[in-house]
Amino acid sequence: MLPLDKDGMPYDEGSERASSVEDYKVTCIQFIKDICNDYLAWVDYYKLPEEEDKKRRSRISFIVERTSDWIAKIATTIKAVDIVMNDGIQKMAESTAGYPFQMGVFVNNSSGYTLAKPGVIDINVKATGREGRKVRLGWHQQEKRFLISSTNPVSIDEANIPEYDFDMLDIHLQMDAQQCQKQDVISFTVIVAETKDGQETERRGLTTIIHLM
Repeated sequence: MLPLDKDGMPYDEGSERASSVEDYKVTCIQFIKDICNDYLAWVDYYKLPEEEDKKRRSRISFIVERTSDWIAKIATTIKAVDIVMNDGIQKMAESTAGYPFQMGVFVNNSSGYTLAKPGVIDINVKATGREGRKVRLGWHQQEKRFLISSTNPVSIDEANIPEYDFDMLDIHLQMDAQQCQKQDVISFTVIVAETKDGQETERRGLTTIIHLM
């Protein structure tokens, strides 16, 4: 089974003792580069068809590059560095597992690494099941639909989320980021379940990070 995510908690519980933000950035960038080898080892273990193997490796390499860039250039506090680092770890785990059905999460028409202004942020979730199957928005845990980690408090409105299955999922979620300020970062994971005859057959998470501008 895949390594577990950190449930939004900093990987290094003693990060507040880092001597400086810049030193901590160097440590975390190196950690991201090191841990990617564990996920690449899982890809080896799966012995995938050549095209799928190449796709997952390429995606993991992209995540290392983009996450390192965000740690270096966007994170301004140790908490922000932790959020960006754990976002990258989560993304690597998701990419290692792959996506048997199509899904996407978009903020301002971008995915994965996105930009938004403080306030109410629109999140567009799209998914399509494989032939004969449907899709629905899932739950990260039994009591928690979304995994969210942010430098200031945020929430996603769950009041009108449809609970039924779709041939094609295309819904808009509203994230309340009114307590955020410029330079804040938010990482969140959306779960989509693929179903057949009303029963869940597969589920995948897709993690997105937002830089508040």
